[in-house]
Amino acid sequence: MPETIKNPKSFRFIAACIGIGLTAGLMSGLFGVGGGTVIVPLLVLLLGFEQRLAAGTSLAAIVPTATVGVISYAMSDSVAWIPALILAATAVIGAQVGTWLLARLSATILRWSFIGFLGIVIVSLFLVIPSRDAGLQLDWWNGLGLAAVGLITGVLSGLLGVGGGIIVVPALILLFGTSDLIAKGTSLLMMIPTAISGTVGNLRRNNVNLVAALIIGGAACTTTAIGAWFATLLDPMAANILFAFFLTFIAVQMGVKAVKAQRKKP
Repeated sequence: MPETIKNPKSFRFIAACIGIGLTAGLMSGLFGVGGGTVIVPLLVLLLGFEQRLAAGTSLAAIVPTATVGVISYAMSDSVAWIPALILAATAVIGAQVGTWLLARLSATILRWSFIGFLGIVIVSLFLVIPSRDAGLQLDWWNGLGLAAVGLITGVLSGLLGVGGGIIVVPALILLFGTSDLIAKGTSLLMMIPTAISGTVGNLRRNNVNLVAALIIGGAACTTTAIGAWFATLLDPMAANILFAFFLTFIAVQMGVKAVKAQRKKP
């Protein structure tokens, strides 16, 4: 175990956690994601965290980060409260299904399939320009659609360890015609109960470095509002393009993991 993890009071440990938190907070506010796609790889790379510990620590840090993000988006009336609760409820169920399927399906095939899905989403983001005036109307059909999106999000989260934001935000924009701001605010709200539930389980299994989670979460809170504010200044098409680049970064990350996993096979 690296010295930095043994000694959380070291300057390198604290500085790395602050830097990770500031970056994750900005991405969270700007794109409506939890920030785990930034936190996990940086914890592994900079501090030598084991993958499971990094994921658990990231999930704990997401709770305050997403909370500040929701407040920031709510100030501009960009949160659909009831749809977010529907998404969260079915995502929790889907996550249990995903973890059950994890041991029964090929992770490599799933990763490449999801990369293909992200490719389709990335192309679609260049074709569909969301209207800033578009809300999210809640009726029976939309309610069922939201429940389905939440369930799929939870399953993929359990299978691949991906955060809900990279699925929910484009789904709300492309399938429900929601404005990009409401999609991001709603996505962040959906993450909070899911992250709390996951963090409780991870704490029981000692999969959370509390010191790192507190520093990262605290630092992220200072930049999440800035990211959310910057999102309101962006033209919807520019916001789509930036989000497409972010999803490309995620797809490349997953592709590298898939290639490494294939090389490890005998």
